Amino acid sequence: KNALCFGTKQWYQRRVRAQDMSLDQAILNTLADRKEIDSLSYASEHGLDHQKLVGAIKSLLALPSEYIKAEQKQISVWVLTDEGQSFVENGSYEFVLYSSVLKDGVLQKDLMKKPNAKIGFSKAMTLGWLMIDKKHENGPTVFRKVDDATDVVKAILEDIRDKKQVDDKKIQDLKKRKLVTSIVTKYYLLTKGSNFTTTIQKPEADLTADMLQDGSWKEKSFKEYNFEAKGAPITSGYLHPLLKVRTEFRRIFLDMGFSEMPTNKFVENGFWNFDALFQPQQHPARDAHDTFFISSPEMTAVNKLPSDYLERVKTTHESGGYGSTGYNYDWKITEAQKNILRTHTTAVSARMLYALAQQKEFKPVKMFSIDRVFRNETLDATHLAEFHQIEGLVADRNLTLGHLIGTLYAFFKKLGLEKLKFKPAYNPYTEPSMEIFSYHPGLKKWVEIGNSGMFRPEMLLPMGIPKDVNVIAWGLSLERPTMIKYGINNIRELIGPKVNLNMVQENPICRLNKV
Repeated sequence: KNALCFGTKQWYQRRVRAQDMSLDQAILNTLADRKEIDSLSYASEHGLDHQKLVGAIKSLLALPSEYIKAEQKQISVWVLTDEGQSFVENGSYEFVLYSSVLKDGVLQKDLMKKPNAKIGFSKAMTLGWLMIDKKHENGPTVFRKVDDATDVVKAILEDIRDKKQVDDKKIQDLKKRKLVTSIVTKYYLLTKGSNFTTTIQKPEADLTADMLQDGSWKEKSFKEYNFEAKGAPITSGYLHPLLKVRTEFRRIFLDMGFSEMPTNKFVENGFWNFDALFQPQQHPARDAHDTFFISSPEMTAVNKLPSDYLERVKTTHESGGYGSTGYNYDWKITEAQKNILRTHTTAVSARMLYALAQQKEFKPVKMFSIDRVFRNETLDATHLAEFHQIEGLVADRNLTLGHLIGTLYAFFKKLGLEKLKFKPAYNPYTEPSMEIFSYHPGLKKWVEIGNSGMFRPEMLLPMGIPKDVNVIAWGLSLERPTMIKYGINNIRELIGPKVNLNMVQENPICRLNKV
């Protein structure tokens, strides 16, 4: 008896000390005195959260030495639903309805106005508690068929609540009525492992120089190396989808022998952006609702514009020349001096063609540019106030519209687009002009993919370009093919403050279907 009391006292002291020690250590101490431990019972016995206990068990299982063995089990417990709980508190629908029927009967229409009357009436009729007289002088009337009834459903639910044994068939009937539900709880049955001990020795992560010198490594255990583990992710920058598609377009131009134009001039003046392109000063594109004007500095100094060329442009606008009648209006230098955010990269093309015209001997060129432009657009799913323009041009002697079409076929074939159509269009600085369409097999229709044309003599000849030299050019946006390639429907999800950074970090490599 004394030995039993001593053992019980010792176990109790261990239990008390378990509050001050780690949970995994407490498990080992308890298992030292028992053959096995049921995690559910242990958690209830010690007032512990079962999930927290499971965490400690998994921590022990993760150690290299087999301190414990754990067999996962599960137990299914029937519990009352909210509706079942209301039956325990108020009675079943059928019993409540039966109790409301007086000995003299009650009109069926009045009885059916009570809560849950339809279900209760059906069940009470099935149980033989009630009967109905459809020929009653006052109309269909419900009477009690038995003098007394027992709420069996409530009694069974109380037994389930109190964890008493209940026949399975009765439980299944209650389940069909959604009065009970089964909760499955997983737990562990713990036994001693092959290397069981109450002293936890955590394995060393590294073999140190001190261990080698003093020989302590012989008595220590080490964590196993996981040669399949992934290394730490390398912190690096990520390429935006626009940059990936831009790189592909740039590579296509370079493969075709084009050289890249410098496009680092976002702020441009009206002269190079509009006037040099033979675009009249009263053109709607030069209004504030289409163009962003710079407030400071507002103007470009006149001495920064080529004076001789400026005069030729002015004359061409006002009275024509080079076979043209011009626009017949008073051209104003102040309009040409206004600083703006460039509306197209064609302003860069104009500067490059003027520089080409100043060379002593003309040499054919193929040039391209891909960069940002700005327009005062109404923002929606397909339009932003800024976007990227792709532009290519070829300057050579005696070029024709046929050369332009042939070049476009060669260029778009590199993108995997071989079905092309061309539609006449109007541009102030190209004549003839064409819109470019390609057949989209996914949409099963022709979609516009760009614009093209031959620069007008009124633009080229004032620069000093030889008369027999023609310039063919085309352009398209960078955003549209990027959105199609990456399946993006709203341009604001591609560029701007609403961009999801995960999209930038996780988007795949861009491979255009080049031929």
